[in-house]
Amino acid sequence: MRITYYGHSCFGVEIQGKHLLFDPFISPNPLAADINIADIKTDYILLSHAHQDHVVDAEAIAKRTGAMLISNFEICMYYLKLGVKNIRPMSAGGSYDTGAFNVKCVNAIHASSFDDGTYGGSPNGFVISADEGSFYHAGDTALTYDMKLIGEEFKLKFAMLPVGDNFTMGTTDAIKACNFIGCDNIIAMHYDTFDLIKIDTAKVAQAFEKAGKRITFIKIGETKEI
Repeated sequence: MRITYYGHSCFGVEIQGKHLLFDPFISPNPLAADINIADIKTDYILLSHAHQDHVVDAEAIAKRTGAMLISNFEICMYYLKLGVKNIRPMSAGGSYDTGAFNVKCVNAIHASSFDDGTYGGSPNGFVISADEGSFYHAGDTALTYDMKLIGEEFKLKFAMLPVGDNFTMGTTDAIKACNFIGCDNIIAMHYDTFDLIKIDTAKVAQAFEKAGKRITFIKIGETKEI
């Protein structure tokens, strides 16, 4: 799998020749100023919840690429009204086999509403499974015992977990989440974008190492193969 980090909680992942894009918040993010959303290739856009810092570029990218938008029912209906016709509404516990990979929608503990106040349904995370392995994009979430179900069902190659604290899990809870999901190979997300979620990445890395786990901070715009 090839993983490109676009900042905040936004990742591009290439699997079986297909391109997935998670939670596109790029154009308003000053830390991602060098990223041009017109250059991003995607076949699927996965939205964990409706907050602007996860969906702001979804409409433009979906309309340009024709990518399928995968999210909860309320978010999909919201974008359908905006003219995004290629949608796949889901809910926690549901799965969707694309042929190239499988998407399982899992629970997250957070809020979900659009900038205009429209209700954005229940927040979710996603577990993606393919021949190359399985991985978990947690979305915005607190630590939850539901994560143990992920560890029971999947052997994860890696997981993308929020570590910025304040609005989501911080370091201590993210380390506990590793134990719940049975995965010690973590890619950090949802940190440093705003003052309230700025962290000391060196201290976070040390805490993970002390716990016998690994956390990777990918530079914005960088692509890694896992």
